[in-house]
Amino acid sequence: MDRRKTPLWDAHKQLGARLIDFGGWDMPVSYPAGTIKEHKAVREAVGLFDVSHMGECYLRGPRVREAVEKLTTNAVAAAPIGKAVYTLLCTPSGGVVDDCIFYKRSDEEFFVIVNASNTAKDLAWFREHTHSLCDVVDVSDDTALIAVQGPKALAMVDALANGALAGMTSFTFRDAVVAGVSCVAARTGYTGEDGFELACANQDAPALWAALLEAATPLGGLAVGLGARDSLRLEAKLPLYGNDLDDDHTPLEAGLGWAVKLDNREFLGSDVLRRQKAEGVKRQLVGFRIDDGARAIARQGYGVKAAPGPGKEIGVVTSGGPGIVVGGAIGLAYVPSTHASAGSTLTIDCRGKDVTATVVSGKFYKRS
Repeated sequence: MDRRKTPLWDAHKQLGARLIDFGGWDMPVSYPAGTIKEHKAVREAVGLFDVSHMGECYLRGPRVREAVEKLTTNAVAAAPIGKAVYTLLCTPSGGVVDDCIFYKRSDEEFFVIVNASNTAKDLAWFREHTHSLCDVVDVSDDTALIAVQGPKALAMVDALANGALAGMTSFTFRDAVVAGVSCVAARTGYTGEDGFELACANQDAPALWAALLEAATPLGGLAVGLGARDSLRLEAKLPLYGNDLDDDHTPLEAGLGWAVKLDNREFLGSDVLRRQKAEGVKRQLVGFRIDDGARAIARQGYGVKAAPGPGKEIGVVTSGGPGIVVGGAIGLAYVPSTHASAGSTLTIDCRGKDVTATVVSGKFYKRS
C-alpha cells in the first residue's frame, strides 16, 4: 500500500530528508543536519515541523457546548472564545482514548486537532457520543499544519504576520495572514519551547513553508523531523499517545490531573476518575534518569524492577532516549506509587543488563 503524503512532501525531498513510514504516512524523520542539530536548533533558535498528518475537524451546532462538555476532561466548553484547551478524551472506565487540543471559535463551533494515528477512531468516537448534539466535520484531508518552535519563533512569525500576533498569550489562537497565507495561528506546541502552530489550506502550505524556512535560516533555524520532535517532547516530559497514554491508564495515573476538571461536571469517565482521585492512584507515570556511568538507554517496553537481580517487574518503560540538551539518558515509566517519589531508585532491564535509574520530579527540561 502506498504511503500517504503531506502537501509538503516535495519540499522534504528537496531538502534531502530521510523519509520513513509513520502510521501510513511518508514522513521526514530527519534532514541532513541530523537529529541532534535539529533538536538544538529548536532549543536555541527556531525549528519548522511538518505535522500535516495530524487530524483536524470541526464540531458545530447550537448544542455543541453540551457535546463538548460530555467528551472532554478539561473545562473546554466553558473556555472563552479564542482559547485553545488541552484535554483528554476518556472511555467510561477512565482510560484515555486520545489527548488533543480544542480551539473554541464560538459558542457554536470548536476546531479540534487530534493525533494522526487516532483520527478515524476519534472522529467515530465524537459521532458515537454526541449523536444529534452537533455536526462533526472532518477537514483533515484539506488542512495542513506547520509548527514553528523555539526562542526565536514568536518574533519571526509575528514579523511575517505584520505584527498581528504580538499580543497573543499562550494557548490562544486567532485567524491571521502569515507570509500572505490565511492561517489559524495558535500559540501552542509540543517541544517545551514557545512558538506557533499554523493551520492552513493544503494548497497554501508549500508557499507558507518556503517563507518560514527563508526567515528561519539566517536565525540558525532548521527543518526538523520526527526524530527530534520525539526527543524534544521527551525532554519536556510531554506524553505521547500509544506510548505514555492509552486506554489502560487514566489521566490521573499519567500525571495529567491538571487537565481533569471534576467539580460540578459529568463527562465520560468522570465517575471513575472522581473515585480514583478520592482513593489515590496506585500507579504513576514517572520520569527517570539513568545513572551517567551506565552507558545505557532505556526504550519503550523495557521492564522496570525495584532492585537489581531476578526480582519481578513492577512496571514498564513507555518512552526513553538520550537527553540531547539535558544530558544523560532519560525516560518515562509506569511504576507503583510506592516507587514514584523523587529520588526513588529503579532498576531497568536494558537488554538483559540491570541499569540503575533515579526518579526525578517535573520536566527534564524547562525553558527559562
